[in-house]
Amino acid sequence: MNAPLLLGVDFTSAPSRRKPITVASGWLRGNTLAVADIERCADWASFEAVLQRPGPWVGGFDFPFGLPRELVVQLGWPQDWAGLIRHICRLGKPAFKAALDGVRERRPMGSRYLHRACDGPARSHSPMKLVNPPVGLMFFEGAPRLLAAGLSLPALHTGDPQRIALEAYPALLTRRFTQASYKSDERARQTPERRAEREKIIMGLNTGAAGLTLKLSPALTGPLLDDASGDSLDAVLALLQAARAWLLRDEGFGLPAEVDPLEGWIIGCPG
Repeated sequence: MNAPLLLGVDFTSAPSRRKPITVASGWLRGNTLAVADIERCADWASFEAVLQRPGPWVGGFDFPFGLPRELVVQLGWPQDWAGLIRHICRLGKPAFKAALDGVRERRPMGSRYLHRACDGPARSHSPMKLVNPPVGLMFFEGAPRLLAAGLSLPALHTGDPQRIALEAYPALLTRRFTQASYKSDERARQTPERRAEREKIIMGLNTGAAGLTLKLSPALTGPLLDDASGDSLDAVLALLQAARAWLLRDEGFGLPAEVDPLEGWIIGCPG
């Protein structure tokens, strides 16, 4: 089967012209991933239009697709993924935030946040977290749009088999090249040192150190280096994760055999 269009999405829960959702697209040829374009969605309508594009395509999305099962059980929310997503939509954002705050405040200091099974090995934030970074709000805004668009989410939800969404986490790749910070949304922290770390990551990707060789045109390499927020680079990293998952499509996109169908799993995270 020919490789489909691949997408990598760096997500935000409040897209704007200053902080858009960034979407990288590309094609896999053998073990080389050619990045074709990087586009920016400054509002929900433009992002939803991306989700509605005809397939076949496979996308890696950098936000949590699910909530910790323990949290859902405690709150008495539906324990099937689609039912859960429809429930939080009916709740609305203020009630969703209040529910998570209530659980957190009742838990002892040092263990306020519940985690999904994949959060430990991935070293990712709990989807209960509402600030710094607000991954809970990213779940609240992102997951319902995946459901509404009719996408297939392996291990979570069956939709259009020609449009497949997978949860990505760029940090799984960047840790291969650096433990230092390579990005910041704060202008005062957008330093030459962070730019040097982005260059180190890109050089590593270009040599195939992440399992696939990244092919970037000079017209795209410059913006990846110059985007001090790291959003462009993170979108490309999510794209690379989607490509690696596509190569493992006959093995369930590389997901563990026993994925909790409420929590989901991050592609590339060890089981």
